[in-house]
Formats: sequence, C-alpha cells, structure tokens
Amino acid sequence: MESNSQKTIEAKGFYKLSWVQRIGFGSGDLAQNLIYQTVAQYLLIFYTNVYGLPAATAAIMFLIVRLVDVVWDPLVGAYVDKHNPKLGKYRSYLILGGIPLTGFAILCFWNGFSGSLLYAYITYVGMSMLYTLINVPYGALNASLTRDTDEITKLTSTRMFLANLGGLAVAYGIPIIVRSLSPDGKINSTEAGSAWFITMTIYAVAGLLLLFFCYFQTKERVVMDAKETENVKVSDLWKEFVHNRPLRVLAFFFITAFAMMAIGNSAGSYYMIYNVQAPDMLPYFAALGSIPAFIFMPMVPAIKRSIGKKQMFYVFLTIAILGMAMLYVISVIPALKTQVWLVLIAQFVKSTGVIVATGYMWALVPEVISYGEHSTGKRISGIVNALTGIFFKAGMALGGVVPGFVLAFVGFDEKNAVSQSAFAEQGILWLVAVIPAILLAVAMFIISKYELDDDVIHKINIEIEERQLK
Repeated sequence: MESNSQKTIEAKGFYKLSWVQRIGFGSGDLAQNLIYQTVAQYLLIFYTNVYGLPAATAAIMFLIVRLVDVVWDPLVGAYVDKHNPKLGKYRSYLILGGIPLTGFAILCFWNGFSGSLLYAYITYVGMSMLYTLINVPYGALNASLTRDTDEITKLTSTRMFLANLGGLAVAYGIPIIVRSLSPDGKINSTEAGSAWFITMTIYAVAGLLLLFFCYFQTKERVVMDAKETENVKVSDLWKEFVHNRPLRVLAFFFITAFAMMAIGNSAGSYYMIYNVQAPDMLPYFAALGSIPAFIFMPMVPAIKRSIGKKQMFYVFLTIAILGMAMLYVISVIPALKTQVWLVLIAQFVKSTGVIVATGYMWALVPEVISYGEHSTGKRISGIVNALTGIFFKAGMALGGVVPGFVLAFVGFDEKNAVSQSAFAEQGILWLVAVIPAILLAVAMFIISKYELDDDVIHKINIEIEERQLK
C-alpha cells in the first residue's frame, strides 16, 4: 500500500502533463528550428554563393563565433539560474530573447552589404548570442516541468516530433520558396539575395509566434529555491563537469552528434546540386532528413521500454551508419549516381537512425541534472544546459568549419552554379557520408559509457524529493 510520503513525493515532483502542455513545450523547439536550422543548413551556401564570401573566410567566421559562445553560454547559464524574472524563471526568455532573435536572424540573410565581412560578423554573432539566450533557459525549462522519467520520455518525443516538423519546413520549404522568389530560379546565385531575405522573414516571424505559444503553455515547477540560487556562479559549470560523470559522457556525445548533423546538413545542398546534378530534388532530399521523425519518434517510448535506452542508441546509430555507407556506394558508382530514387532511399535510412538517436539524447539532460542535484544539492539546470550548449555549438562549429575548409581544400568554385571538378565532388561526398559516419562510430563508443539507466535515475529522483520533505 502506498504511503502518504510517497503520495506527497509524486504530487510534488513527479508531475503528469497534458498533451496540450507537451505540444506547447515542443513548439519552442519547432520555433527554434525554423530559425536556427535555416542558419545551420543554408547560411554557408548563402555566404559563399549569394553574399560573396570565400568558403575559407566563412569557415573561420563560424569558428570565431563558436569561440564567443564558449564564453557567453556559461554566463547565460549562471544568470538564468541565479535570477527569477516575473515572467518565469526560464520561459521568460522565450519572449525577451525571441523578439531580437527574430530581427537578427532576418538580417543574417540580407544582402544589402554584400561581401562585407564586418556586417556578416555583427549579424551572425548577434544572432548566435540571442539564440543562446533562448536555448539555454529553454533546455532548463524541460527539467523544470517534471521529474517523472516516463513523462520526460513522452515530452522529449513530442518535442523531437515538433522539432523535426520545423526541420521539414526548413529542409523542404526553404529551397522551394527561395527558388520561386529568385529572378533566375536558383538558390545559389547572387540574384537570389532578396529571395533569401523574404524567406527568412517569413520563417523568423512564424518562429516568434511559436515561442509565444510555448511561453503560455508551460510553467516551471521543479526549480531551486531563491535562497539556493544566490550561490550559483559561473565556476559551478567547471565543478559540475568535473564531478558529474554522466554529464561528461553526454557532453561529448553532443559534440560528436551535432558535428555529424551539422556537417552532413550543410553539405546536403552542395551534394544534390553538384554531385547528383539534381537541384530540383533538393527539397525532397532535405525533407527526408526530417520525415522519419513522424514515423519513429512516436514509437520511442515503446522501443525504449522494450530494449532499453542504450540498446536503442546502438540500433539507430548503426542504421545511420548503414545509410551513409549506402550514400557513398551509390555516389561512387556512375551507373547508380544518376538514380535519384536510390539516393533518396539512402537518405531516408540515414535520417531514420540519426533522428531517433540524436532526438532521444535530449531526454538524458534532465537525468544528468538530477544526478548533479543528488550529489551536490544544487539543481543548476541553467548551468548544465549552458554546458551542453557549449558542446552542442562546438559540434555546430565543426559543421561550419569542416565543410568550409574541405571545400577550400578541394578547390570548390563558388562562382560556378552548375558543376565542379571531380576532386571537389569527392570532397563534398566526404562531407555527406564519410566524415559523419566516422563521427557516429565515435558517438556510439561514447554513449556506451553512460551509466544512468531508468531504475537508477528514478531512485535518485525519489531520494531527492524525500530529502526535501524532511
């Protein structure tokens, strides 16, 4: 028979959420994907082919912006943990940061100062800093809604479903809208400047409206008391990293996973335009990067219950590597290279593995936050999300830096909108299949070291709540 203390524990920390609340929370990631996925997938090709920056110059800029994030992210994490705005400890930043983020995202795709490196730096740095101001507290918001691990799995599945809906809107919609608005019908020519600006405006404003919806459908419930937050400082980030082993494992998984995704995504446009010679099929190729989410993410709770979360990671990471191997084989055999349907099948297989593995990793963030709280007594969600944010952006930085340098190395001609040399095509193939597959193998090794199974984390959460009842 259940004790009164057990009922109190469940009433206090193990909250159940309605589907409207889950969708409301997930809409925040949908919003951010409409903005940030557009930047991640298309800003490099905009810079090189429309704005007029050399590939190596853009790569260096991406690296410098990520170095700025290394300093900025922990400052944001400590700030949001330490303060309690009237609009909500974490969700307030959806509005306070969302409005200026919308403006900077639009300005990133404005061609008014074509070729100006200073303008590119100002707008990209500004956009990235504002994204952090939303993304870090949004990640912390996840851990503040409930301690219930099953509920967090459902919450994460809903979030990833909606995030991939945003990814689909970006991957499929952006090329079609830009091409329809461009005077020459191309996305990779200087004439497409105004088309990119209008398209980003549409997506950024839609993202802002979704951030507002997320704000009104969420509420922080599992947070530190105000007195405890007074002692939070930036140095807690380093202490947490040193003492929280599951956090270290997750952080390194983040960097490899996001590097893999960012490299593959940024190279996808080049691959379909120059290697496959099917620019009209780019929207379909890009859309298949998100479509498997609508099939498999709803199944994640059942799959996890059936085989466990570690085995789930192993299975879907292996599927992703298989899809990349298929892409490589298809691309090096001339008779297969022109069969676009084979390319699309390979992309679907690859994306199925990537989406489930990288989608579910967000459910592990509340776990490492609880693990740290159990060890230190501090539930520093902002700090932890700042740390994962640093590694997430480090991965994204590799996604900008590696393609830029590889394209420069293989002699990519940004002025040629139709064809490239065989060596340049080989370099693009490295970016789409070879390098991401290597990173996935590394990610599989890293996640094998993660030690918090469901029984362990549930016991930890119960003990934390029992402490607070005493």
